[in-house]
Amino acid sequence: MQFHPQPAPGVARPWAFPAPERGSLPNGLTVLRCHRPGQQVVAVEIFLAAPLDAEPEGLDGVATIMSRALSEGTDKQSAEEFAAELERCGATLDAHADHPGVRVSLEVPASRLAKALGLVAEALRAPAFADSEIERLVRNRLDEIPHEQANPARRAAKQLSKELFPATARMSRPRLGTEETIERIDAAAVRAFYDAHIRPSTATAVVVGDLTGIDLDALLAETLGDWSGNTAEPRPVPPITADDTGRVIIVDRPGAVQTQLLIGRIGADRHDSVWPAQVLGTYCLGGTLTSRLDRVLREEKGYTYGVRAFAQVLRSGAADSVSGATGAAMLAISGSVDTESTGPALDDLWKVLRTLAAEGLTDAERETAVQNLVGVAPLKFETAASVASTLADQVEQHLPDDYQATLYARLAETGTVEATAAVVNAFPVDRLVTVLVGDASRIEEPVRALGIGEVSVVTG
Repeated sequence: MQFHPQPAPGVARPWAFPAPERGSLPNGLTVLRCHRPGQQVVAVEIFLAAPLDAEPEGLDGVATIMSRALSEGTDKQSAEEFAAELERCGATLDAHADHPGVRVSLEVPASRLAKALGLVAEALRAPAFADSEIERLVRNRLDEIPHEQANPARRAAKQLSKELFPATARMSRPRLGTEETIERIDAAAVRAFYDAHIRPSTATAVVVGDLTGIDLDALLAETLGDWSGNTAEPRPVPPITADDTGRVIIVDRPGAVQTQLLIGRIGADRHDSVWPAQVLGTYCLGGTLTSRLDRVLREEKGYTYGVRAFAQVLRSGAADSVSGATGAAMLAISGSVDTESTGPALDDLWKVLRTLAAEGLTDAERETAVQNLVGVAPLKFETAASVASTLADQVEQHLPDDYQATLYARLAETGTVEATAAVVNAFPVDRLVTVLVGDASRIEEPVRALGIGEVSVVTG
């Protein structure tokens, strides 16, 4: 038997997040391109500056219906014909609306990029918004809402947003709209929102993949470059205000055998200098299976299959002299425990936070977090889609093109003391809004006894 020699490790090569090339088309569309040799599936992300704040009063969800309708036919093709053409390209097309705006995502083999990009341009330039299709999308959305209400994690997120933000703020209400607002949406409302906010001058296209042999300038000029629209001034961005007075809200689910936990507040976004330290400290607290929260609540106590701490950017923008900081991130701890363990689990969770504030992180925790966050970055961004999505995130959050590359350098430089200060400030024990979705008759009294904030009960 012949044995082949054991493969020897190669020399580690330096890595940095891909740097895009920035340009624009005559119609005002901004373009970021990134050539990634070997990535034969090209990813295109198009950001449209149509934020949820722009939805007319009483029509929450119209941006979502509009985004879903972009692939439901054009002035030249029915919904079925458009879908068939996409399928012939081997392409996938998706669109969704979020607080910063609408994102359209395309993945397609490089050899079919021209055809697929033409279809996307057609959808953006002349969507049909047929009455029958809008009615169908509205019905579909109404069918989704009861399922979301029944999902404990989705229900907790809805309640936390309602608690944190004033009722007049769009962020206090469900991103995809409510039954009441969705029922009011028709084709005329969708068309009006499109006409008011969708235009090339406030849009950005990100193209990532192997562009060898592709004349991207000519291709863009023939497709997205043929999209016209009026110019518009950027919408004023209202500051984000939130009430993070420490309190507990129990969403009553009689008979529930588990309690969904969601503990959160509003904190710094990516424009704040504390963000890298906050990312590192939050990862040490609850970013992975070996983080503090999991070590205590899962490994030692057996309360849960896992608890995570994270920061999710809601809206991001550079501070200005008039309104100050306009961005914010949701800082949260999420997980689920069995009903009987709700009180003890919360008690131990607060002990973890208090111990962290008193004793700080260890150098070993910081080192592990840096290795996990920075060391796996080359794998995380192996695909064109992951690079395109991150570049589009930077666009919608008004960040420089080299932000991600700079972030990894700053994470590696962040010390233990700095990471400790950031995570302690992010999760102060007396400024956390706790939402519990579970059986109030069994968890209310144990939670009250903890003294972590005033307790109120709402129906589920």
